[in-house]
Amino acid sequence: MGKRRCVPPLEPRLAAGCCGVKKPKLSASGTHSHGSQSTTVPSASSGPLQNHQHVDSSSGRENVSDLTLGPGNSPITRMNPASGALSPLPRPNGTANATKNLVVTAEMCCYCFDVLYCHLYGFPQPRLPRFTNDPYPLFVTWKTGRDKRLRGCIGTFSAMNLHSGLREYTLTSALKDSRFPPLTREELPKLFCSVSLLTNFEDASDYLDWEVGVHGIRIEFINEKGIKRTATYLPEVAKEQDWDQIQTIDSLLRKGGFKAPITSEFRKTIKLTRYRSEKVTISYAEYIASRQHCFQNGTLHAPPLYNHYS
Repeated sequence: MGKRRCVPPLEPRLAAGCCGVKKPKLSASGTHSHGSQSTTVPSASSGPLQNHQHVDSSSGRENVSDLTLGPGNSPITRMNPASGALSPLPRPNGTANATKNLVVTAEMCCYCFDVLYCHLYGFPQPRLPRFTNDPYPLFVTWKTGRDKRLRGCIGTFSAMNLHSGLREYTLTSALKDSRFPPLTREELPKLFCSVSLLTNFEDASDYLDWEVGVHGIRIEFINEKGIKRTATYLPEVAKEQDWDQIQTIDSLLRKGGFKAPITSEFRKTIKLTRYRSEKVTISYAEYIASRQHCFQNGTLHAPPLYNHYS
């Protein structure tokens, strides 16, 4: 079993972008065609990164796979416009909510929509929200349309206070994901926003000491040029792609820029950290429903609800 730690090891702040735009095809050897994800080891750089870049350890950049809502996460909630309080929406088939107390809430997604809306329409940014400001590694993901195509996803593996972290990565993921043009006003009605908080980081005993569909994994390895690299997939990716552990590891190696043949001996040199995530997603329509008193005919005529928070 792995050695557990509550948060990632102390390191300079690093940002990561989500990928997973297309489903890669795997060969019989467990490797797959080179796609859009790439990762590198963090270093002294503190700025947010953009995606699809292969850089050495001096850059401090790391790109990450897409993340999705999994079973057991909290239900989507809606803001009561009269009271400003969040109440859970009914779960499918009347099922009860999980007994686990989750930190992530739909209120966080509403705040992300507030931040993006204010930016796109030139309003002053909303003040700090009332949900917890505890520090967590976090990701903000934007998807669009009925098929929920990825439109942007960037986050950080270093713990950030949620108020400033969500504000920063809302705009970074929406406007600076290098795979996509910046989001526009016209796209707002089709958007879905997800907030993911990463938890339960553990040092694995070896590269197979993790479970598909349960853990996200982050690997560290030395490539054929002697350069240290890292790569990560968030918890749901391997299951969505129908990969086993070996296929997932080999995919991460390729995404991290490893070009040489992948052998069993090389896999044993990998240092692996496993983690879990909490995630919640809301649509733009649900966001508008939570802000009905601020909107008329689909246009914001007053500052968002969060503007009377301080």
